[in-house]
Parts: sequence; structure tokens; C-alpha cells
Amino acid sequence: MEKAGFGKWVLGAFFVLFVLFLYGPTLTILILSFQGPEGGLTFPMRGVSLVWFRRLFETQAVGDFGGSLTRSLLLAFLVMMATVVVSLAAGLAFRRRFAGSGALFYLTVASLIVPSILVSLGIGILFNQLGLDTAWYSSGLGAQLTWTLPFGLLIMFAIFNRFDASWEEAARDLGATSWQTFSHVVLPIILPSVVGVALFGFTLSYDEFARTLLTAGVDNTLPLEVFGMTTNITTPVLYALGTLSTALSFAVIGLALGAVAVLQRRRARRLSG
Repeated sequence: MEKAGFGKWVLGAFFVLFVLFLYGPTLTILILSFQGPEGGLTFPMRGVSLVWFRRLFETQAVGDFGGSLTRSLLLAFLVMMATVVVSLAAGLAFRRRFAGSGALFYLTVASLIVPSILVSLGIGILFNQLGLDTAWYSSGLGAQLTWTLPFGLLIMFAIFNRFDASWEEAARDLGATSWQTFSHVVLPIILPSVVGVALFGFTLSYDEFARTLLTAGVDNTLPLEVFGMTTNITTPVLYALGTLSTALSFAVIGLALGAVAVLQRRRARRLSG
């Protein structure tokens, strides 16, 4: 019993250290973003205030916070929509074997093991060879989809592998068309998972750096803008930006989890009713 108790304490301490390792830098940035007007980039803190958050919305000598944030949000939304549509369509298609399905699957998943910077370089060179300008909404979108689509596809595979096809058969026996079966039977059941795919697509795109580095063109997304500012801005305004962007990420996650909870409650009511 004593050995078991000691082992639990050791595992608990290891878990705490692991959490501190993961979230310690984020907590440090969060704390330092609330420094006073004379504050710097390191400890000790010089006062406590919201001055750096106010200055974040003022005109900066270098950098474009507002423009880069807007581009990142728009790009994340486009990636989210494309990931949901393509992953859902692929999940439905792969429920049955077809010619080339194996090769197509491995080709899709292979982008996860290719170094991100090489994907970015390859897409940038391709656009250059085609005489097209790289931009965050074209080449940047394509580069990020090579990152989000495999995750969405794997989630859809997991969902449809345990999907009970007898529900669809029952709907067809009652005279439902293929579209009615999908919209009234299949989609409501898998909708929480679709929300999860959307969350994956949005969050993976919002903070993606490597695959956007050589494909965003002349207009930076927020991660690229922050990276460029690290050599120019020497005030906690950069920390304030990190705190707000992290808060936005948690807000998106909270909305997604809330949507899943609402969908599950509605499904439970329908089943009980």
C-alpha cells in the first residue's frame, strides 16, 4: 500500500511538471502582458496595468496587428469550411471500396509526415512556375489544407467505421431518398463529430506558421506577423497580442464544445421523446 501511494505521488508530480512545461511559457506571457507603462520583456514586473492592451489597438511603428488578425481569421474560416466539406464527402465515399482508394488515402495522409517547410516550399515553387502570385487566400489556403484535411479525414473514418448502417436501411425502407436519408438520419447523428472537424480545421489554421511561411505572399497572417515583430518590438505589447490571440483560441474551443453539448442534448430529447 505504501509503495502504491508513493507511486501515485511520483506520477502526480511528473504530471504537474509536464503541465508546467507545456503551459509555463503561455502563463509567463499572460503575466508579463499586464505590466505597467515602464515594464519590459522580462521579470521582475514593474507595476500592473492594462496599458499594453490599449497600445495594441493604437497605430504601431512597425507591424499590422489588425490586418494580420483579420487575414488569419478569414483564412481559418475558409480552411474550416473546406476541411468540413471535403472530409465529410471523403468519409462518405470511403465507406465503400473503389479503384485507387488505398493510394488516395495514403497520399492524403502522407502530407502529415512530410516536413511542413518542404510543403510550403513546394507549393510556393509550383505557383511560381505557373506564373501565379502566392497569397494567403490561394496558395496559403492550399498549403494549410494539406495539414487539416488528413486530420478531418481520419476523424470521419473513425466515425463511419462504427456507424450503424441499419439506420439508413430503415430510412430507405420508409421511402426516404438518398438525400433525405443523409440530411435527416446520417448528418444529425454525426453532427457533433463534424463540429469537432470544424474545430480542428479552424485552430490548426489559425496558428499555422511553417506551411504559411512561403505561401502567404506579401500579406502576413498573424503568426508570421508576430514572428516578424520579435526583432522589432521590444515592449510587452507583443505579449498583450499573444494573450488576446490565446483567449480567442479558447473562446473558439468553448463555442465548439458548447455546440456539441447542445447537439447532444437535442439528440437525447429526440430519443427520449
